[in-house]
Formats: sequence, structure tokens, C-alpha cells
Amino acid sequence: MKLVLASNNAKKLVELQALFAPLGVELVAQGSLGIAEAEEPFETFAENALAKARHAARASGLPALADDSGLSVDALGGAPGVRSARYALDAGGEKGDAANNERLLRELAGREDRTARFVCALVAVRGAADPEPLVAMGRWPGRILTAPRGTGGFGYDPLMFIPPLCRAVAELGAGEKNIHSHRALAAGELVRQMREVWKLG
Repeated sequence: MKLVLASNNAKKLVELQALFAPLGVELVAQGSLGIAEAEEPFETFAENALAKARHAARASGLPALADDSGLSVDALGGAPGVRSARYALDAGGEKGDAANNERLLRELAGREDRTARFVCALVAVRGAADPEPLVAMGRWPGRILTAPRGTGGFGYDPLMFIPPLCRAVAELGAGEKNIHSHRALAAGELVRQMREVWKLG
């Protein structure tokens, strides 16, 4: 079965393809089909993921999978949240992971509470008008470091320390990350639902 992935993030495509491999599905990035990215006007990960999945399904005529994920920091009232990828840009800064990480460190300077979690909403639809979208959430708790560590991953991975693993996410190998991450937790739940409801795998 071919699923359109409502993202043009190459690293996310690799992660998700590995996580959904047990179902025998093939993920195709929407950009390779000439599909523009959808608007993300909502305040929650789940609503944005659903909007992206419906957009990709409508434009492609194929089933679609969408992920909306980001970082939620307790001391910042859940920010950057759904604005995680645009966190620095929203404050007049540059676009990109490094700028986002720099803004996060500035916002948390001097704060004792550095608890946070990576959050992922994954949504799958059989078509644009699917009345029964499959929705799964994954949450990966940790705390924000005072300086980046590691060279792997992307986004806020160098700043997110996972106490049970005693390492930052950017210090984990791809295989280890795919076992523990918020995306892995959400994917595991979505795979279960796709087997049960869509009869895949």
C-alpha cells in the first residue's frame, strides 16, 4: 500500500518509513508528487496533523499520513508547541534549527524548571473525506539542557536530555531513537490501529 506523507522533511521520511516498515507500506513524500505543504492554522498537534493528512489525500487521491510534532516546555506554558519549527522566526529571528535552539536557551535562561516533552500526533486517512481518521499521540519526557550535546537527529534533539537514557536525543543512534521517541510511540499505536481498522500487515 502506498501512503502519501504530508511532509517534505527528508529525515522525518526516513524515520517514519522505518517505523511503518512492519506493515509493508511505502511512504511517498508529498513534494515528490508536486503537492504543496498545507496550512497549519490550529493550536493543537492533532488538528494540524489532520489538516495536513486531508490536504495530501485530496491532492494525491491516495491514502495519506501526516505528522505534527514539536517541543512542549512546561516553564513556557507549552511553547514552542505547534510553532516549534518557526520558533525563532516568530520572534523576528532566522529560520532553522540552530536559531530555534538559541531562542529556547534564551527563554529558559535562569529558570530552574526545565522539564519538557517532545509531542507527536500522527494521523492517517484513507481519503480526503475519511470520516474515521486514525489518530495516535506520543509523548517523550525529558529536560532542556543549558547547552547543545551530540551531533545526531534534528530540531531540538541536541537540547533535549532523556534522564532514563542519560543522554541527549542527539547523542542517540537512529535505531535507538526509533525505539524510544515520541514519533516511535505514536507510530506504534498507529500501526496497531492500521492493523485493526485498515486490516494491514
